[in-house]
Amino acid sequence: MSGSERSLAKGSAAPCPVPQGLIRLYSMRFCPFAQRARLVLIAKGINHEVVNINLKNKPDWYLEKNPLGLVPTIETSDGKIIYESPIVCEYLDEVFPGTKLIPSDPYAKAEQKMLMEAFSTVCTMRICVIWVKNNEDTTELKSQFLEKLKKLEEALAKKNTPYFGGESVSFIDYMVWPWFERFSLFVFEGVLDKTPNIKAWHDRMLQDPAVKATFTAPELVLGFFKLYAEDSVDAVDYGLN
Repeated sequence: MSGSERSLAKGSAAPCPVPQGLIRLYSMRFCPFAQRARLVLIAKGINHEVVNINLKNKPDWYLEKNPLGLVPTIETSDGKIIYESPIVCEYLDEVFPGTKLIPSDPYAKAEQKMLMEAFSTVCTMRICVIWVKNNEDTTELKSQFLEKLKKLEEALAKKNTPYFGGESVSFIDYMVWPWFERFSLFVFEGVLDKTPNIKAWHDRMLQDPAVKATFTAPELVLGFFKLYAEDSVDAVDYGLN
């Protein structure tokens, strides 16, 4: 399911129990953390449905499922609830058959986790929000971003592989992709030319079927961020009729 339905907000009724053989993903159309889960669900061919949540006006029943009130959260037909994007994605990869995204080799797995830690200092939406809010000078932020990005460039160059995880798309690639999809709208002009390995990786990822299936048109992302920066409760449904 594409997750193109309007978000459920405060006062909405809770959805029915999850049907047998289905995973329900509680998501938000523009959330990079939730996109991580959607990428894994699609890459592994897991039968699922998407329920979008209005994170600025959450239904009371959603807080009973996830007390943090964040997305992604997944719910199984037997009532299991899992949240926090790396935990959700690891669970999906471990439980469901198909291509394994997380390496079985302990060192390779540790290597991916170390890369995720390094990337965690890059994945901030602050630049995007500042940019759309009032066109503040983001020169310093962009400079800091580039320095962090160069560390990832070095790691990819050292591996000398097409993807962060090796010769094919794996867990780490899907975990970092959502931010690269968004940053390209705000800070990538000229930056990718300074990180050629990441640029080549970025171009390859755009051809990945799961990336294509979860990709959001730039004009929709920009429209969302403009409303989000104004604290609009309607931002999550931007672009829907």
